[in-house]
Amino acid sequence: MLVAMPPWRPALQVVGPDGAVFLAPGFPCARKSRMSDVHEVRQADQPSSRHGPLRELAALFLKLGTIAFGGPAAHIAMMEEEVVRRRRWLSREDFLDLVGAVNLIPGPNSTELAIHIGHRRAGWKGLLVAGICFIVPAFVLVFAIAWGYVRFGRLPQAQSFLYGVKPVIIAVVVQALWGLGRSAVKNARLGVLGFIALAAVMLGAHELLVLFAIGAAAMAFEVIAAKRPSRLSALLIPPGLFSLAGASVAGGAGVQAGTLFLVFLKVGSVLFGSGYVLLAFLRADLVERLGWMTEAQLLDAVAVGQVTPGPVFTTATFIGYLLAGPSGAVLATVGIFAPAFAFVALSGPLVPWLRKTREAGAFLDGINVASLALMAAVTWQLGRAALSDGWAIGLAALSAVVLLRYRVNSAWLVLGGAATGLLLRLAHLAG
Repeated sequence: MLVAMPPWRPALQVVGPDGAVFLAPGFPCARKSRMSDVHEVRQADQPSSRHGPLRELAALFLKLGTIAFGGPAAHIAMMEEEVVRRRRWLSREDFLDLVGAVNLIPGPNSTELAIHIGHRRAGWKGLLVAGICFIVPAFVLVFAIAWGYVRFGRLPQAQSFLYGVKPVIIAVVVQALWGLGRSAVKNARLGVLGFIALAAVMLGAHELLVLFAIGAAAMAFEVIAAKRPSRLSALLIPPGLFSLAGASVAGGAGVQAGTLFLVFLKVGSVLFGSGYVLLAFLRADLVERLGWMTEAQLLDAVAVGQVTPGPVFTTATFIGYLLAGPSGAVLATVGIFAPAFAFVALSGPLVPWLRKTREAGAFLDGINVASLALMAAVTWQLGRAALSDGWAIGLAALSAVVLLRYRVNSAWLVLGGAATGLLLRLAHLAG
C-alpha cells in the first residue's frame, strides 16, 4: 500500500489504485490531489463540451448584436476588442486578414466578419451561429419598431439616446484603429500606401477601386523587391465579377412575397459600400420601379437601420414589415443576408491560403491597410457629426481614457453613454 509523504518533503506523485495521487520522495510537489483535479487543470483552457465554442459564439454575438451601435466601423472595433484582446481567439494579424477579406465581397461587412469569426472558431456550425446571433437582436428590435410605425404612424425619438452613444463609439473605433494599425503597417511602404488610400477615399474615390489598387500596388512592390514575376496576378478577381447589378427582378405583376424576397436577395448579392449606397439601391427598386413605397417611408426605414444596434441591413426587416407584415419582414431579412453567408463560405478557405504565398500575402497586406483607411475616413465623418459640442467632446475624451487606461469593456461604455445622453436631455428639459 502506498503512503503519502509529508508535504514539506520533496516528493513524486504516485497514482494509487483508487485514482488518488500520493507523494513519494525525490521530487517537489505542492499538494495532494486526485486524478480528476489533474484532468481539470489540463483541460482548463478547453471547452467543457463539444458544444462549448458554439455557446461562446452565441453569447458573444447576441451581446454584440444588442449593443453594437455606430455602423460597420464600430462593429469591427468591438469585435476586435472581444475576439483579439479579451478572448484571444484570433491574433491581430488573422483578424486583419478577415477584415480585408470582407471588404472584397459584397454585403454587410461587419456581419460577414462575424460569420468569418464563427467559422474560424467552430467550423460550419460556428459560421451559422455567429452570423444569426449577430443579426437576431437587431431583427427583433427593428421588427418591434416597424410594428409601432404601422400602428402609430411615426418613429420613436432616439436623439437623446444617440447623443450619448455616438461619442463613445468614436472613442471605441479610434482605439481599435490604433491597435490594428500597429499590426497592419508592417513597414514604411505600407504606411505610405495607407495614407494614399485614406486621401483617395476622402477625395471621393470608390472604396472597392481603392482596395484593389492598394492591394495590387503592395503586391507589385513585393514582386519588384523579390525580382521575380508574380505567379498570382491571374488570381486577382476583378470587381466586375461580383457585379450582378443588372440582374433582373420580377416586376410588380409577380407574387408580392416572391418579388420582395428577390429584390432583397439581389441587393445583398451586389451591394458594396455604406448605408447610403443601400438607400440608392432600394430607392431604384421599391420607389421608382415597383412603386411600393414613398420617399418618406424609405428614409424612415434607412433611419431605423442607422439608429438601431447591429447590422444596418436590418433596414430590410422594417421595409418587409411595412410591405407584407411579419412574413414580409422575415423574407426581406433572409433575402438580404443570405448572400453574406454564401460569400463567406466560398471565400473563407482562400484567406489562409493567400497568406501562405509571398505575393498574395503582400496583396492582403495592402488590402488590410486600405481597409483601415476606409475605417478612418468613416470615423472622421462620424466624428464631425457626433462631436457637436463640449459635452460630446468631453464624453468622447473620457471614454478614450477609460478604454486605454482601464481596459473597460466597450459594452459598459455604450450603456454609460446612453444613460448620460438621457440625463443631459432631462436636465435640458428641466432647465
